[in-house]
Amino acid sequence: MGYGRGSQVAIPPGVVLPLEVSVNGVPQERGRDFEQVGPSLLFRRELEREGRLGPMGWLSMLLGIAGGYRQNDRVDFVHSSGGRRLVSHVSPRLEEER
Repeated sequence: MGYGRGSQVAIPPGVVLPLEVSVNGVPQERGRDFEQVGPSLLFRRELEREGRLGPMGWLSMLLGIAGGYRQNDRVDFVHSSGGRRLVSHVSPRLEEER
């Protein structure tokens, strides 16, 4: 299974198995969309996170040349704890944070 340029997302502390995973509200399937590798999930596709804007980004927004909306994926973990259904949200790490 090729995960070449996929994304790795840490499972939040307190999240217990079994769990349901979705990206931007779209359910993901283990084996097809991701694999669990230790305390992390390795996604087949590269997930994006809106990074910080640099000076040119701010300038172009102020001048009305470009907008400020960029891809910002969110991973949701749905799990049970004490008989309750809980949802935890995580954003993928940026390349420079790895």
